Amino acid sequence: MEITGKCHCGAIRYSAEGTPEHHALCHCTDCRGWSGAPMAGWIAFKEEQVTIEGTPASYKSSEYAVRQFCPACGTGLFYRNPTYLPGIIDIQSGTLDDGAGNPAGAQIMVKERLPWMERVSELPEFRSYPGMD
Repeated sequence: MEITGKCHCGAIRYSAEGTPEHHALCHCTDCRGWSGAPMAGWIAFKEEQVTIEGTPASYKSSEYAVRQFCPACGTGLFYRNPTYLPGIIDIQSGTLDDGAGNPAGAQIMVKERLPWMERVSELPEFRSYPGMD
C-alpha cells in the first residue's frame, strides 16, 4: 500500500509505503485545538516508511510531542511523540490525496469528545452548502 498527500497549498508533499500502524479519529482537546476541528484523523506509519518533500515548520505542543505544519499555508501535517510513540509519525489523514480509500479504524480519546459529536449522524445533511445545490 502507498499513500500520498499534501498540505493545502502543495508546498509540502508526502508519501508512505506499507501498512499503517493504525488510523484513528482523535477527540482529545489538544488535537481539537491544533486542527481547529471537533476531531482530528491520524494515520500512523513507522518513520522509515514516510518520505516528506518540502520543509515543514515544527511546534512543540507539549512536553513530549512535536507537531509539524506547512509554514506557507498553515496546514497541520505530522505529529511525533518519541516518548510514547517511538519511531512513529502520525499524519493528519484529512490531508491524504485519497481520504475515502483509507478509512479510520477507531476513535480514540473519547473521554474528551465533545458531547454533541456522539449524535453527529443525526444532524440534517445537505449535499453541498445549503441553498447552493
